[in-house]
Amino acid sequence: MPAGQHRFGIRQQGLSMWRALERGFDAAFGAACNPLRHLGGIGFLAIWLLLASGVLLYAVYDTSVAGAWRSVTALETWPLASGRLLRGVHRYATDVLVVVIALHIVREWLHRHERGVRRFHWLTGVPTVAFAAISAVGGFWLAWDRLGQYSALASAEWLDAVPLLGAPFARNFLALDAVSDRLFSLFIFIHIGVSLLLLFGLWFHLQRLSRAAVMPPRSLALGVSLLLLVLALVAPVLSQPPAAALTEPVALDWFVLWLHPLTDASTRGVTWALVAGAMALLVLAPFLPQPARPAVAVVDPANCSGCERCFDDCPYAAITMVPHPQPRVGRLLAQVDPDLCVACGICAGACPSSTPFRGVETLVSGIDMPQLTVDALRRRLRQDVATSTAREPLVIFTCDHGASASAALSEDTSVLGLICAGQLPPSFIEYALRDGAAGVVVATCRDGGCEFRLGERWTAERLAGRREPRLRARMPRERLERVQAGPGDEAALAAAVARLRERVRTLSIPSN
Repeated sequence: MPAGQHRFGIRQQGLSMWRALERGFDAAFGAACNPLRHLGGIGFLAIWLLLASGVLLYAVYDTSVAGAWRSVTALETWPLASGRLLRGVHRYATDVLVVVIALHIVREWLHRHERGVRRFHWLTGVPTVAFAAISAVGGFWLAWDRLGQYSALASAEWLDAVPLLGAPFARNFLALDAVSDRLFSLFIFIHIGVSLLLLFGLWFHLQRLSRAAVMPPRSLALGVSLLLLVLALVAPVLSQPPAAALTEPVALDWFVLWLHPLTDASTRGVTWALVAGAMALLVLAPFLPQPARPAVAVVDPANCSGCERCFDDCPYAAITMVPHPQPRVGRLLAQVDPDLCVACGICAGACPSSTPFRGVETLVSGIDMPQLTVDALRRRLRQDVATSTAREPLVIFTCDHGASASAALSEDTSVLGLICAGQLPPSFIEYALRDGAAGVVVATCRDGGCEFRLGERWTAERLAGRREPRLRARMPRERLERVQAGPGDEAALAAAVARLRERVRTLSIPSN
């Protein structure tokens, strides 16, 4: 097997395992509150908790070498364990952030989101990993207990392995008398200053995303916050003895300070090679050979009315509105940036001119996908319904990134695959029924599982009448079945088809 195929085979196996894990968490928490589907939101929640608790901690913190340990230890004497809660939330939120960043990288890589136009988000995320690591490690130094001293000394020795950095840093920590208030100011800058760089990096990371989630769902946010509070009470974060000659082992935070014992067990050269190699892989991953990029959305000025629906619905801010060259058609015209478009087709599903009821031989919409036009979808729908020999034919609209409809195939079903469920104009459902279908199944991915972020959400809102283009109220809802069926949910899709089949049979039985 060629190396490239072997690499993608391993990635595909990893993706299958990840999706199985997500389905397991769906069963436990529900898809809407599955933490694996809201890693970005949980990461931002951890950052907001770190900022809030960090401001309060800094307000009572003594920034001198002599007073740092005393001011941090004094938190343990605050009434009602409030100081322990404050310090514990700050510490455990750091651990949550580290874990979430690692899982987020793995998930995005498994989904191949480092490639194509998403390369921007991947590359802008790499510096934030370094900023988060530096800020987290630097936070331990401020307590200036034996753990903080050990981490500072180990970090300095690790940096001393780089010959280009000049004078050894470690000599500043070999004797306590060498640690001055000026050096302590450097510690504070590293922790707080780099944290501000992290915030700026995250802001840049979210550019080119519409409606980026900077908080998880409310119930999940409350659950994570409550978990941190419970951890802070059950396993309080306490200071170790004050900095002194390091003659005894110290208790480590393995989520953050794993590099130190790894360096102790090997060499500084080995860990430098591991860290540098990992960062190089993150930077180079988007530039490795990739499959051909799909065609991006195309705008037809003669049919674009400038309604801005595609502009509002695009998950990646790939559409802007510019003056229309034909004022009689509309004042504005949608314009697609090919460097931002991920070819999801959600814009075609939002366009009002995508309705199949238009009395034209060739259906041309204001914005469309060249690889699957609304005209091709309408022709395929007409053909499948017209040639069906079933008494009550069913039409199944599926997502190419969701569950396979193979288990639901039978003589009475017709499957029409979409790039994303959000590509489906709701009027196609009513058109299918008017053209002879007895029922329609619309299969979307699960909550938070859409390959293109917002396809499932927009489809649900359109069919519920909460978002334009809406499914008309007069459409018989009993002949429509919407099911959340992501990869691996073939049984759920087949069950939805069976439910609709039974329902339309019941509707066909004349009442006495």
